[in-house]
Amino acid sequence: MISPQTKEHSRSFKEEKGLSMEILSDPGNRVGEKYGLVYSFTEELKQAYLQLGIDLAEYNSGDPWRLPLVCRYIIDREGIIQYAIVSADHTDRVEPEHTLKALEALEK
Repeated sequence: MISPQTKEHSRSFKEEKGLSMEILSDPGNRVGEKYGLVYSFTEELKQAYLQLGIDLAEYNSGDPWRLPLVCRYIIDREGIIQYAIVSADHTDRVEPEHTLKALEALEK
């Protein structure tokens, strides 16, 4: 998992959710930028978040109002993307079983 959150917030998120996977910090969304996945909040959306008490500057390093889209990739050893799921909706998450099936299909 790669996130623009600070290492400290990623660590506490991992502990809170009981995750076993590694969470890598991507300050400034450098990795997200390489994959063309980063978007900027409009001023209206930023203000809506702030009115709800959500200040991304508390969690994210770099420019906190630029976030990567939710995505899951399988990249082969040659660096070729073999599987990609990308969504602009941060609540839209693919079930892990779907990705496992894609990995199994690539092994054949």
